[in-house]
Amino acid sequence: MEEIVQKALDTALEGGATYADIRIVEISTENIVTRNARVRTLVVGKSRGMGIRVLFKGAWGFSSSYEVTPTEAERVAKEALKIARASAMVKKKDVKLAPVKPVKDSYKTPYQKDPFKVPIEEKIKLLIESDKEAMAVGKEIRVASSTMQARRENKIFASSEGAYITQEITWCGASQTAVAVGYGDMQDRSFDGRNYNTGGYEIIEAINLPEKARESAVEAIKLLQAKNCPMMITDLILGGSQLALQIHESCGHPTELDRALGAEAAYAGTSFLTPDKLGKFRYGSDIVNLVADATVPGGLGTFGYDDEGVPAQRVYLIKNGIFVNYLSDRTSAGELGLESTGAARASGWNRIPIVRMTNINLEPGDWDFEELIRETKHGIYMETNRSWSIDDKRLNFQFGTQIAYIIENGEMKELVKNAVYTGITYEFWRNCDAICNKKYWKMYGTPNCGKGQPGQMMYVGHGTAPARFKNTRVFGGVRT
Repeated sequence: MEEIVQKALDTALEGGATYADIRIVEISTENIVTRNARVRTLVVGKSRGMGIRVLFKGAWGFSSSYEVTPTEAERVAKEALKIARASAMVKKKDVKLAPVKPVKDSYKTPYQKDPFKVPIEEKIKLLIESDKEAMAVGKEIRVASSTMQARRENKIFASSEGAYITQEITWCGASQTAVAVGYGDMQDRSFDGRNYNTGGYEIIEAINLPEKARESAVEAIKLLQAKNCPMMITDLILGGSQLALQIHESCGHPTELDRALGAEAAYAGTSFLTPDKLGKFRYGSDIVNLVADATVPGGLGTFGYDDEGVPAQRVYLIKNGIFVNYLSDRTSAGELGLESTGAARASGWNRIPIVRMTNINLEPGDWDFEELIRETKHGIYMETNRSWSIDDKRLNFQFGTQIAYIIENGEMKELVKNAVYTGITYEFWRNCDAICNKKYWKMYGTPNCGKGQPGQMMYVGHGTAPARFKNTRVFGGVRT
């Protein structure tokens, strides 16, 4: 590998590049899906290749190949140079890379039980058992589905600045859904579809998926006869899983610096958080503290170094409600004269690193969950996402949830269905007046965040605890 790395870097520099890097990546994946106790999907994959970036006269060039040899490294480096030369002819401005100290290091996410050494038959048996538990609850359960995923990345990163870093990232997780039909309605209930973390098969064993499947089926059937969520402006308490998606869409994406600079517009929009707001814009209430933390144990966005060799960091994005920093890579940070926050990530060897979320976490507050409910005289509790929509500035949003409970005089009372809430990002977060404490704080994972052209699917994390938002507009949606 060192010969391949050296050939790529030497070829780029000899061709006139002012900077070059190479990533050699091997990815192993496993995806199993069952439906009504039958295997629906079984995909075991492996991908290996290299991607080479070069900077020539202030413009990027990138090329890749699945063939990892010194000869191919030379060819790909020359192709990347050719692309960079062409880009330099039409550039609007020079790329300025934020500085980073090059290191030689290795990193590995820990696990107790290798998910790729657990027999597939054992995994299928668990998923089928989960489906059967849900189906046994009642005839109303028409669909029971269970999913299990595992992924491992082995990566080498080297740069012309002298960095040489090896990493192994392993993550896995499982989820389950029950769909009930009856009484002229259809309702679905899932167990925590964000239960994905770095680690091993012990994550899946700790879930007890069959038990969760039964609970989901029971709730799905109850929802069939529940009333539709009423329309009102009220106090809203979001459970952790739903709040994780709220953070993802209304905090993570808008703080990506490439969006704020207009470099990411065609896919899911730009951002209202323009650079003039940095350090002075009130994003949320005083208790809202959001950190980008690639160092937290178990996070799906946890690593040792990003795909530009920048060390993993814990950086405040929102501090005491004020917008104070961006998610950035060396290119976007360099444009504003900032330091990179270590958020350059690529989904594979054939994709260029772009700004991606790491673990975007809401720091815990002081409240016990029971106290939070008790101190809410009139409100609603919502949990588990069903639908979402947000505009291309990440301002106006609408989220539908699977299950909700009306809160009256400090008690969770009536179960309601098709609950939807809507708002404007900064108004919503400014109305956050209570966050539960560390006891209720949990790391959630999103294994399918899409961004970029050509598209890249990335895995990111969100740590949070339930929280309350005042004066929120809610209503009952319509299933179609």
